[in-house]
Amino acid sequence: MTKEAQFKVAHGGCMRGEVTMPGDKSVSHRSVLFGGIAEGTTEVDNFLESEDCLATLGAMRAMGVQIERPGPGRVIVDGVGLHGLKAPTHPLDMGNAGTAMRLSMGLMAGQAFDATLIGDPSLSKRPMERAATPLRQMGAVIETTGGRPPVTVRGGQSLHGIEYALEVASAQVKSAILIAGLYAEGTTVVHEPAVTRDHTERMLRAFGVPVKTEGGRIELSGGHTLKGTRLTVPGDISSSAFFVVAGLLAAESGFLIRNVGINPTRTGILDILALMGADIRVINRRLAGDEPVADLEVHRTELRGIDVPEHLVPLAIDEFPILFVAAAFAKGTTRVTGAEELRVKESDRIAVMAEGLRHLGADATPTPDGMIIHGGGMHGGRVTSHGDHRIAMSFAIAALRASGDIEIGDVANVATSFPGFAGLARGAGLAIDETR
Repeated sequence: MTKEAQFKVAHGGCMRGEVTMPGDKSVSHRSVLFGGIAEGTTEVDNFLESEDCLATLGAMRAMGVQIERPGPGRVIVDGVGLHGLKAPTHPLDMGNAGTAMRLSMGLMAGQAFDATLIGDPSLSKRPMERAATPLRQMGAVIETTGGRPPVTVRGGQSLHGIEYALEVASAQVKSAILIAGLYAEGTTVVHEPAVTRDHTERMLRAFGVPVKTEGGRIELSGGHTLKGTRLTVPGDISSSAFFVVAGLLAAESGFLIRNVGINPTRTGILDILALMGADIRVINRRLAGDEPVADLEVHRTELRGIDVPEHLVPLAIDEFPILFVAAAFAKGTTRVTGAEELRVKESDRIAVMAEGLRHLGADATPTPDGMIIHGGGMHGGRVTSHGDHRIAMSFAIAALRASGDIEIGDVANVATSFPGFAGLARGAGLAIDETR
C-alpha cells in the first residue's frame, strides 16, 4: 500500500534572497488549448509543467494535435485549425483540473464528435452545471452525472450565439461560453456581475480574434480563425501568494519574488494585503506578450485585520487559503464575506481551512460565505489538506510564525499546480521536508 505524501515543516525560519515563479496555470492551460485550434504553429515559453496543465496538453494530443516539448517550460503546438480536432479513442482525463474541464466543455460543444470528460475523485465532486447550462442554451447537448463529472458532450450540434448574464462571477464559465462562441453563428455576449480574470480575452486577441470588452460585458462573434503565435507565460500570482505571505511573516529584508504576473484581474491578493498594511513593492514592471509582469519586493510586516471588501473577493478567489493564514497572524479581526465560491473548489476551502486553523490553535469561525478570524497566532500540530494543493502549501507557510512544528497530510496534489514548491521554499528559508 502506498503511503500518502506529507509535509513536515519545522517552525521558525526566515525568507531570504529571491525566488522566480513558475508559469501561470491559467495561462498555460489556455496556451495549448488555443494553440491546438489555431492555424499554424504556436510556441510557448515558461509553460507550467504541472499535472493540471499536462492534463490539458494530453487531451489536445488525444484529439490529434501534435505537441513537442523540446526543453523545460518550452512547448511547440502544431495547430489543426478550428475544425481539425479528431475524435478521441478514450475519455479525456482532466485529472484535478477544473479549468481544463470547464474550458473543454466549451471547446467540445463545437466539435463534430462525442467526447467524455473525466477527472480524479476531487474533480468528480465539483459542479459542472453552471458551465453546461449556458452551453445548452447555445445548442450544445451536454450530459453531466448528477451535475458533476463525468461529462459527455455530444458532437455535431449547430451552435448559435447568446447573451448570457453569469449568476456567479466565474472566469471558467465565462471562458467556456466564449470558446463555444468561436464555433457559434452570430454574436456571443457574456455579462459578469464582478470582474474575473481575463486571460481568455487577452489570449484570444493574441491569436487574432477580436474580443470587445466594456465594463462587465464581453462580446465576440463566431467564425474567426485563430493564428498561431508566440507566447511567454507570466509567473503565477497564485503560486507567488504563498511566498508573498511568507515574506510578510518572516522576511529578513527585501525578499524578492521575480516574474510575477500582475494582470489587474488577478491582483486582489495584493490589494487585500495592502489594506492589511503589507509592505510589498512592485518593481521592474514589464510585459510578457499581452500580460503585465513585475517583481515583488516583500518586507516583514505586522499585519492588521480588516473587513475584506467584497469587490476584491473574485480577484483573489484562489488565494484565500493563504490569506486566511495571514489573517491568523494579524492583529485584530479579519472578516471575509461573499466568498461562497470557495466551497466548490478542490475542497470546501472554507470548512477545511477553518478546521485546520482551529486545530492549530487559531481563532477561526466559518460562515456560509466566508470566515471570521481573530488574529493571535497558532501553535504546531498535524492537519490534512484533504487533497487540496493550496491548503497544503498554506499550512506549510504557517510554520514560519507558528510556535511549534506543523505536519500536513495528503499533499501529493501540490504537483497539480506547483511542482517543486517544497524545494523552492526550502531554498528560500522554509524548513520543509516532503516524506511518505
